[in-house]
Amino acid sequence: MTDKKHPEEQILQEGDPNTTGHVWDGIKEFDNPMPRWWLWTFYACIAWGVLYVILYPAWPLVNGATAGLLGYSTRAEVAEDIATFDAMNDPLRARMEAVELAEISEDAELANFAVQGGGAIFRTWCAQCHGSGAAGARGYPNLLDDDWLWGGTLDDIYLTIRHGIRNEEDLDARYSEMTAFDEILSDDEIAQVVAYVRNISGQEADAAMSTAGETVFLDNCASCHMDDGTGDRFLGAPNLTDAIWLYGGDEAALEETVRNARFGVMPSWQNRLTESEVRSVSVYVHSLGGGE
Repeated sequence: MTDKKHPEEQILQEGDPNTTGHVWDGIKEFDNPMPRWWLWTFYACIAWGVLYVILYPAWPLVNGATAGLLGYSTRAEVAEDIATFDAMNDPLRARMEAVELAEISEDAELANFAVQGGGAIFRTWCAQCHGSGAAGARGYPNLLDDDWLWGGTLDDIYLTIRHGIRNEEDLDARYSEMTAFDEILSDDEIAQVVAYVRNISGQEADAAMSTAGETVFLDNCASCHMDDGTGDRFLGAPNLTDAIWLYGGDEAALEETVRNARFGVMPSWQNRLTESEVRSVSVYVHSLGGGE
């Protein structure tokens, strides 16, 4: 095969090596052997690969990997490093558990340890629901603002984290349960109380329905949310007069809440985290700016 622009094909000389059969622009490709240094390097890499597979963890299996003759484990190295640093931090952890919660922020070294460690704990265990920046999401509270269902003091936050909310694993979990009014109130009454809640929270609402909804609210909702709708932290009943909504404040979201209620659950962390870790993450959350 020759190119029209290069009709003269390369003429082989006596002693030239064999060709591969490839021709381009009249030039034939010689079938020269690879340089010996390259070949020996290639063979050495193969030998090293085989040796590595034998000596070190290599082939993935169903429940792990081949261990290798040397029994080397990066997990063991990491565990050893973690144990080393844990031992270094043990005195701070002991102090963290020994002092009163309020005293942690008064000790600069302890406060720094709590905030740094608590931030790592939060990003590991809490960010899945509350977000890496703690701004929350629909159904998961924003921890940066000043609106706290159960209170935002350091003690309140600690209690919430330690025992959780409405879970079945901790008898001391914070607990409240909103009534589902779907079979208690008529459709008109639900629409009226939704209009009233939108009105007291500063949103647009039908005036006549809002007026009628006030009576429905006082008869059915005020026992938890108070007559003025400002809520009750002891019961975990939210303030309905501000612009902060855990599940949304539009008509559809409010109707869903009134009809079927909400029942958010937070796990108890006292059996998942150490006492020092619970205190650290409590201090961290309190330090984000929304704590009281």
